[in-house]
Amino acid sequence: MRRRDFIRAVAGSVVAWPLSSVAQQPVIGYLGSETPERFGVRLSAFRQGLSETGFDEGRNVSIEYRWADGRIDQLPALATDLVRRQVSVIAVPGSGAAALAAKAATTTIPVIFETGLDPISIGLVRSLSRPEGNVTGITSLNAVVAPKGPELLHELLPNAKSFAVLVNPKNPVNVEINTKNLEALSRALGLQLHFLSASSEGDFEPAFAKLVELRAGGLIITADTNLNSRAQQLAVLTVKHAVPAVHTVREFAVSGGLMSYGGNIKETHRQAGIYTGRILRGEKPADLPVQQVTKVELVINLRTAKALGLNVPNTLIGRADEVIE
Repeated sequence: MRRRDFIRAVAGSVVAWPLSSVAQQPVIGYLGSETPERFGVRLSAFRQGLSETGFDEGRNVSIEYRWADGRIDQLPALATDLVRRQVSVIAVPGSGAAALAAKAATTTIPVIFETGLDPISIGLVRSLSRPEGNVTGITSLNAVVAPKGPELLHELLPNAKSFAVLVNPKNPVNVEINTKNLEALSRALGLQLHFLSASSEGDFEPAFAKLVELRAGGLIITADTNLNSRAQQLAVLTVKHAVPAVHTVREFAVSGGLMSYGGNIKETHRQAGIYTGRILRGEKPADLPVQQVTKVELVINLRTAKALGLNVPNTLIGRADEVIE
């Protein structure tokens, strides 16, 4: 080989190395059921967990985002698009519907979910300890523990004869589970429940107007990604209409709602990020048991209680993880 050709060949190989390195960088497909703005806290926690396993977006891993903007019917097409993109792993934090869409779209690409639902009952996995297949993840079982929130609300409002329940009709899996659990609770407590529907911001004001018309003693906001991501807006509406209410996410009580009872969203999404990183490091979904984040937090906003003229008993305050005064 002539000297000039040898130098050209070496130079070409040097230039090609960074390009092939970039091409081999793993890609995470992130399937979000809402928008990046509404998933801000969750996304930050997911990235934190990912970083704990040695992966940082833009440095040694890329993330392809697909956002459904609250339109659950768009999730299957978005999941299929990520499969077509041939991503390394699909992360579906915060939505059982998104997780089911991802599972239906691929049997080979690993899928890591985060959900408040029971992964077995909705068909994500056959076993928590041995998930099998390409799907595993994190569950807070928020939908299972959710009835405890209404119990606490009833403890605070013992004379109430009825509660309104806010559900998202476009998320039928959540509606079915929440309805079943809450109807069993209402029978035990002797309460009448009025179910109100809201699937977009434009539905909230009419729902609250109906709630006032029904003269319900309080409001139960069910565990749902759409309703969770709008916790601050819903809190403002409960203050505006002077409605004692309980939600499953802490942001609701912090934003002025009366009370929240549920799992720690930041922690479950951080754990989802850790599991995603472990998959990128070569572990298999079938070898990673579904994690149950069992810590549940009760947050009471005493300022709101005072504004509503409610006296929160010390026994209830003593059980709270956080009291806002």
